Amino acid sequence: MSQALHSTHEALSAYVDGELTPDRAREVAEHLTTCMQCSAEYETLLATIAALRANLERYQAPDVLRARVRTAIAATPSISEPAARPEGGASRRRRPWVWQGGIAAALLVSAALGSGITLLASRGRTSTPDVAADVLASHVRSLMPDHLTDVRSSDQHNVKPWFNGRLDYSPNVPRLEEQGFPLVGGRVDYVGGRPVAVVVYSRRQHLINVFSWPTRLGDAPLGVTATNGYNMIHWRSRGVERWVVSDLNASELRSFTELLASS
Repeated sequence: MSQALHSTHEALSAYVDGELTPDRAREVAEHLTTCMQCSAEYETLLATIAALRANLERYQAPDVLRARVRTAIAATPSISEPAARPEGGASRRRRPWVWQGGIAAALLVSAALGSGITLLASRGRTSTPDVAADVLASHVRSLMPDHLTDVRSSDQHNVKPWFNGRLDYSPNVPRLEEQGFPLVGGRVDYVGGRPVAVVVYSRRQHLINVFSWPTRLGDAPLGVTATNGYNMIHWRSRGVERWVVSDLNASELRSFTELLASS
């Protein structure tokens, strides 16, 4: 057995997954009987897999999130296989999947975690507190890398048309950069059991998510809440429900909301 195996987590993963050739698997098995270092890593790997299987809850990802994951995977470029690798042939064949599979796994975990938050928060989604939890979870998730926007532009003529064909309504996307709130972009998210429009603005280093969707409920005045360091403002007007969420201070967020409501 090559000494290189001592530091090759990939070989042990392939061994656990049954992806090595019979000769290679036998070689690894023999090595594990004599190498305490690799044996300890192997046991840790098995324990981690068992813990994940035992403790992780499974949730059905919303259609929007699954579509975003598929799109991201389809857009991931293939990684060329190196001409030579220090590990065995099975590891070389496995290399492209390490990159794409790793990216896909990260996206799926992200989607699963995100959808889990959403689904947990959306139980009993007819009540306002659960919708608020959905909105807050979506805002927090948007702050993760590459989750903020599906269309990134400071031009309302790029952002607003982007929603056409993706939602059954067209959100309001005013330009407010002259008032100190430049447009960042937009995305489709999932709140209260339905896809909703999210338009993103900024104020210095703070990001502001504006959620909106049509509603049959009557008008409601501005309501302000603060949860976990985030300020949230909610109102309904002319058949549209809106939520504004940010870690921006309450006074400036209120000013932004008043500009938005009057636009």
